[in-house]
Amino acid sequence: MLTAGVLAKQTDVPLFTVRHYTRIGLLKPKRNLHNGYKIYQPSDETRLRFVVAAKALGFTLHEISDILGEAKEGNSPCPMVREIIERRIEENRRKIKEMQKLQRKMENALQDWKQMKNSMPDGKSVCHLIESVGEIAK
Repeated sequence: MLTAGVLAKQTDVPLFTVRHYTRIGLLKPKRNLHNGYKIYQPSDETRLRFVVAAKALGFTLHEISDILGEAKEGNSPCPMVREIIERRIEENRRKIKEMQKLQRKMENALQDWKQMKNSMPDGKSVCHLIESVGEIAK
């Protein structure tokens, strides 16, 4: 008999995660007729390990649900998985470039700010360091 707590321990997943995945339908336990407890099957452990692995690869819970649905329909989810991961790789590359650009901008700003004196807000300026960034980018 697998309760949420036992399933959580066996998979090394926090109990609140097991409960959340149950609430959103990724896990579908049966009800014990005698006490109303949710009882998980060994297949739920396999499913939970799949969800954890997919999350570790960057899949969203919605995407994981779609993948599980495709498999439940008897279709191979592999083409969907490849398409999602290809799209995610491109998104990550774009985000990495944006973050590198931001990092350079921050480093340049800090170098310039080291040469600038502190000043007090005067009603026209809040922090001249931040306000000078527009000038740095020019």
